[in-house]
Amino acid sequence: MRRSRRSSLAGSAPLPPRRKWRAITIATLVLVPAYWSILVGVVSVASDRSDAPPPAPYIAVGLCLIPFVVIALAVRSEHPRPSSAVTKAMALTLLVGIPVSALARDAVTGFVAGVGAGGIAALRADLAHRTKARALAVLVASAYVFLTVRVAGDAVLLFAPIFPFTSIGVADHLSERRRDRAEVR
Repeated sequence: MRRSRRSSLAGSAPLPPRRKWRAITIATLVLVPAYWSILVGVVSVASDRSDAPPPAPYIAVGLCLIPFVVIALAVRSEHPRPSSAVTKAMALTLLVGIPVSALARDAVTGFVAGVGAGGIAALRADLAHRTKARALAVLVASAYVFLTVRVAGDAVLLFAPIFPFTSIGVADHLSERRRDRAEVR
């Protein structure tokens, strides 16, 4: 007998789009100070100036806020198993974010990829939502950040925290539209 990888509770009552986008907005608002704090720490490490602030407190505060981001996303999206979703999301954030940062040679791309991967696990998935579509959306957002960091420079640094969860929400929206079109046919 083949066992489904989906939760039996997932999709029992689809989450209204308004609640999903509210969860994404709240999680993004918590993510922004975490991101900026980590960014200040990373810039401080790279700085040659003697009056640069010590990086450790900024990086520590930013990293300490990430679990609250994931908790907000899981709880506000009414995930059926929020504690396991948060644990999985934190693991994915580290397992994806660290190698991507190393490969991309910038912290911003790894941050977007890692937080996006964690967001895939934390944001409740209904029956119409596909993990593959979500992963592709995070990959596109990460590639966009990777390219714009190199082309536009510092401008992308302000907008980077918007991309991880928004890309997942857009992927879910497109999956729902595809499902609705298939039902009409």
